[in-house]
Amino acid sequence: MVQRKPTPEEIRAASGKTVPDIIAPDLQVLFCGINPSLYSAAVGHHFARPGNRFWRSLHTAGFTERLLAPFEDRNLLQFGYGLTNIVERATARADELDTEELVIGQQQLAAKVQHYRPQFLAVLGISAYRTAFNRPKAVMGKQDESLHRAIIWVLPNPSGLNAHYQLEDLKRVYRELLVSIKA
Repeated sequence: MVQRKPTPEEIRAASGKTVPDIIAPDLQVLFCGINPSLYSAAVGHHFARPGNRFWRSLHTAGFTERLLAPFEDRNLLQFGYGLTNIVERATARADELDTEELVIGQQQLAAKVQHYRPQFLAVLGISAYRTAFNRPKAVMGKQDESLHRAIIWVLPNPSGLNAHYQLEDLKRVYRELLVSIKA
């Protein structure tokens, strides 16, 4: 099944729209993006923008047996994984979000974690994590704190705009989370 590519007008019109969470009780990992891209909001699926490396990172790290396409995002539930965002509204770039939005988003995320009880919360973006969780010195990887018993793990933002991490780097750090889950 091939998804139709949205038009530039549809992408522009997606500003402020949301993408529904893929979530269920007692997940192994709840992957938490910063917020949806305009492209993702236009098509209604997480990490859908061409160039986003989330799906490839999951696959190469060993979370999935095959490379899933963004329109298969609901299939993550069968592996015990879910998807959400700190901030629900779509923007062209994550840096369009302000501190207040990230802090409010973290509070909403905490309520989801308390309700759904994932074993791990993987936040995809160190800068957003530092701001939303008020942890200015946080580093990548497992955090010293938990959120309603969920072990917090910070991973790099898989956006193609994140030049600090190439696909091999993403594979390595995502695999560190997988190894921790399996331990």
